[in-house]
Amino acid sequence: MQNTLTTLVSRQAEKYGERAAYSYKRPGEKEWSDTSWVRFEQQVEQCGCALETIGLQPQEMVAVFSANRPEILVTDFAAYANRVIPVSIYATASAEQVKYIMKDSSAQILFAGNEAQYIIARAIAHELPSLKMIVTYDDVKRDHDDSSTLTFSQFLALGDHAGENCRKEVERRTAEARQDDIATLIYTSGTTGEPKGAILTHHNFNEALRIHQETLTELTPEWTSLSFLPLSHIFEKAWCYLCLCSGIKIAINNNPKEIQQSLREVRPSCMCTVPRFFEKAYTTIIDKLNRMKGPRKWMFKYALRIGRRRNMDYKRMGKKAPWLLEKQYQFFNRQVFMPVRGIMGVDRGEFFPTAGAPISSTIVEFFHSIGVNIVVGYGLSETTASVTVYPHVGWQLGSVGVPLKGYHVRIGLNNEIEVKGPNVMRGYYNKPEATREAFTSDGWFRTGDAGYIDESGALVLTDRIKDLFKTSNGKYIAPQALESKLGEDPFIDQVAVIGDQRKYVTAIIIPAFETLMEYARKKKIEFKSMEDLVKNSEIIKMLEERIKKLQSGFATFEQIKKFTLLPREFSMETGELTNTLKIRRPVINSKYAREIEAMYS
Repeated sequence: MQNTLTTLVSRQAEKYGERAAYSYKRPGEKEWSDTSWVRFEQQVEQCGCALETIGLQPQEMVAVFSANRPEILVTDFAAYANRVIPVSIYATASAEQVKYIMKDSSAQILFAGNEAQYIIARAIAHELPSLKMIVTYDDVKRDHDDSSTLTFSQFLALGDHAGENCRKEVERRTAEARQDDIATLIYTSGTTGEPKGAILTHHNFNEALRIHQETLTELTPEWTSLSFLPLSHIFEKAWCYLCLCSGIKIAINNNPKEIQQSLREVRPSCMCTVPRFFEKAYTTIIDKLNRMKGPRKWMFKYALRIGRRRNMDYKRMGKKAPWLLEKQYQFFNRQVFMPVRGIMGVDRGEFFPTAGAPISSTIVEFFHSIGVNIVVGYGLSETTASVTVYPHVGWQLGSVGVPLKGYHVRIGLNNEIEVKGPNVMRGYYNKPEATREAFTSDGWFRTGDAGYIDESGALVLTDRIKDLFKTSNGKYIAPQALESKLGEDPFIDQVAVIGDQRKYVTAIIIPAFETLMEYARKKKIEFKSMEDLVKNSEIIKMLEERIKKLQSGFATFEQIKKFTLLPREFSMETGELTNTLKIRRPVINSKYAREIEAMYS
């Protein structure tokens, strides 16, 4: 059996020829430019020959340290053709993180995206005994004493000038590729402790891609996917590979802060994303709805009721809606929902797989009501992305779907979700003890997530086991459930729930700054800075009342008793968020220890 990734580009080039494989808008440019499958194949061949010319041997490693761009895909598939292992590093990683991954993997080439990543690469290069060369995707300003770094175009030229023997050697390696070859290492985010490199083999990808194609039958080559999560994240990486397998064009967004503009320009058919994207969109829409008056507001709310009935009660269950309901829905779809989807840039949207963190049922129901097909799933780096996904019919609100065919899920000790199947990693690179701890004695992977399987067979997440905490009164708290619920409020942007071994539950809250400033102006609350606003007694009282209502469905001991507002958001750069936008609780507990102690004084 051929490995799917080893020959993917050449097979698709033969099938699709001059059709676009990917699209990209370089920084400063106005238009998106397509690259055909034939040209993509040429780029991969050039890069593949360059890797062989440099002396890379099968199952040796290269590292890619860059924000999203087409060169990452070129490098990945050139590596696969050589049986070389590409290792991804998040573009926002610190010098220490890059050094750790480079040393752990013994990567021989470091592909750096831009000047910022080049500077980090140069600063640590003398500490990396395995490093042969730095290659920059951008044409950066090199250090005066740097005579070994190549730009990517210079690197490709090595492949262009390689002789026939080089090409035959790459072809030989491709032909000799084995299913048990390591395809890539995916380093975990490291919310606690140092990152671990999950070993994903070509067998893992062969099976994962096959099973996803058999399950997601709606995928069609006519679609366009917008790539904006980091390609170093298994979710985006595996999703892009699945799109390429399905002939779907990938529009590659370089800057996550420009996603809204890219959405409106590309208007994708599909896009994998994390709950944070829909949480922010939801709070923006609800904020605008709350500011509507009279007939417009009544019409939107009535349209939502119609959309919910049609899409949740009938479409979700595979039933045909009654004639009158369908007519009402089509009217409101044209008059209300399509304009909203158009503003978001998802008016052509067909399929939006969403995973990586819990997502509120309220938000899922809202977007399905307005015709945005959020498809919730669950997976990890160690499971080659998705383990479960919403089925086409009868998916359960509040769940993360059902296991894909051939994947097995069970609930172990302490309600831990355990997984078995051809998608599960071989283990952690260079970490035999961590690998042993990650598997049960009978070979099931321990996910570290808590949950249960409901009566329909769907998996329901409750929390990360390491995030669960116990108050000093002995009550267990699942912080993510609270954080997800509070995230529905248009005045709340980010939440970190606190309370381990404490008398009661508290929270550090980042308000939605624009919404809060508009409220202050409307209420004639004077302020000169965000610091003024988050300390204002009227603002605090208003948020207290909103939080009280949001928590009404939680037990008294679970509810937040006190909170602290901060004047700036959590970020990856300051270490409070992982590269996948998860909260780093130990960092927040340490960084805001004074504020936390004040809530318990």
